Amino acid sequence: MGGLDKSEPPLKRFKDLVVELDSTINNSLYSGPIISFKDLMARSVPSEGKEVMVGSKGVIKRVEFVRLITKTLYSLGYVKSGKLLEEESGIDLHSSAVILLRKQVLDGNWDESIVTLQKIGLNEQILKSASLLIREYKFFNLLENDRVMDALKTLRSEIAPLKINKNDCMSFLAALFSLVISLHGFANLDIDSGKVRLKLLEELQNLLPPAVMIPERRLENLVEQALYDQRDACFFHNPLDDTLSLFVDHQCGKDRLPFRTVQLLQGHENEVWFLQFSNGGKYLASSSKDKSVIIWVIHDDGEVSLKYTFHGHQKPVVMVAWSPDDHYLLSCGMEETIRCWDIHLGVCLREYEKNGVGLTSCVWSPDGKLFFTGLTDRSIALWDLEGNEVECLKGQRTTKNSDMAITQDGRQIITLCHETTILLHDREAQIEQLIEENQIITSFAMSRDEKFLLVDLSNQEIHLWSIANAPKLLTKYKGHKRSRFVIRSCFGGFNHAFVASGSEDSQVYIWHRATGDLIQALPGHSGAVNCVSWNPVNPHMLASASDDRTIRIWGLNRLDFKPMDASSNGFICMCNGSANGFLSTHC
Repeated sequence: MGGLDKSEPPLKRFKDLVVELDSTINNSLYSGPIISFKDLMARSVPSEGKEVMVGSKGVIKRVEFVRLITKTLYSLGYVKSGKLLEEESGIDLHSSAVILLRKQVLDGNWDESIVTLQKIGLNEQILKSASLLIREYKFFNLLENDRVMDALKTLRSEIAPLKINKNDCMSFLAALFSLVISLHGFANLDIDSGKVRLKLLEELQNLLPPAVMIPERRLENLVEQALYDQRDACFFHNPLDDTLSLFVDHQCGKDRLPFRTVQLLQGHENEVWFLQFSNGGKYLASSSKDKSVIIWVIHDDGEVSLKYTFHGHQKPVVMVAWSPDDHYLLSCGMEETIRCWDIHLGVCLREYEKNGVGLTSCVWSPDGKLFFTGLTDRSIALWDLEGNEVECLKGQRTTKNSDMAITQDGRQIITLCHETTILLHDREAQIEQLIEENQIITSFAMSRDEKFLLVDLSNQEIHLWSIANAPKLLTKYKGHKRSRFVIRSCFGGFNHAFVASGSEDSQVYIWHRATGDLIQALPGHSGAVNCVSWNPVNPHMLASASDDRTIRIWGLNRLDFKPMDASSNGFICMCNGSANGFLSTHC
């Protein structure tokens, strides 16, 4: 192989180099000294010829355990303690070869580190990959020091022979040559060599067997996995946060679930049909057969009070929908119009209607600038906030009693297209999938992570479907009563681990989502419970709406139960006025 003539232009020299490399790649195979796998573990403490085990189950190797503790001490910055543990236990964290390798890498002694690497005793593939990685860092280090010709020599004689795949090598060469041309004067760049070499050490650690170089944070990862296993095994797991203690085994009791009525809200004059917490959990909106919408505010202490009562619909309000930022609320009259309310100002901003058809449902687009509505002609309309119909999806895409949902990327819209069928329509790919049930579907709800769908059926069952890929039925929930009315269910609790539903027997039902086991039926209402909503940021707060004209707030077991109507605590519901800044608004 000829040398490089420094008098020739760089581009010509590079072309000649590529021709030579082509020949090198086609005729070279890497070979190197392969030593049997040994000296991987530091010296261990003998115990009559047997591996010393620790722990009550006898499954933990003492040497590995001590090395993990030592590694953790060093990672936490307790260098003296780490060294003391190595000395007292007689168990080294690393073999002498690995210690030397780490020092050589951090010092930038590339050729010496490759020689040391060959002494550790690695299989051929790992040795080849690790050697290639060090040589690539050597190449960039030479460029960093403006030693372009030495870098090209390293590329030709050291890196190219290890890149067996010709296409990969040529792509690598092209990218590097482009870098050399565009970054002439590479030495002037402000590059932290120490950080670069630490990065190389991290990459080597990922390549080498764990017994040679223990992965970073290995002990922390093991402890975290143990905590997660305890959390996942906790049937009633429902904390306010995911903090777990190392000092005790984790186990939640039923008292972590909202089983007790902590407030009774009385503001509606007729059956309460729908309610929903805002995305931030600060507000609760309810709608009623009395044609009104009430906004309730949740204070920092968990107390719920009336903020606004909205009037204006000519028919019962069947549902509401919060904008993504909780600034606006849509309310949908029964096959009537949709109104948009400003939650901060307490006013109706606009009324949306379409000649000849009624609006049956609504859902916001993820950006909060548009919203979808179901229509009585079974089509779907897309509106902007100014009242312009932007798009209309024709065909049998909805029913008169139609829930709707849309994914956060805005691609998939989910509707009830037939009394037993749910349509999942990908608007971008124009792909449609169906969830087909044998019974009439009365309502459905999508989980916040968009992986699951709860489907309420007329046969007194709720089905859990996975919709992450092809729709798949996972679990069935039974026990609640439904014969005549639309009864709605919801996900809730920590990580959506529970399912709640209303019932015509005046109770609220709670199941474990994964197992389908009924955990509790909550009495209290005196009429059918039409809808439930679990606070998305407070897993200890659940709300239920009933034909008895009340809303119950369910929380943890406590004795300070506070019934509240619209005139308590200074909040007065007035039909044509306001008091203390809390309005009853007409539109």
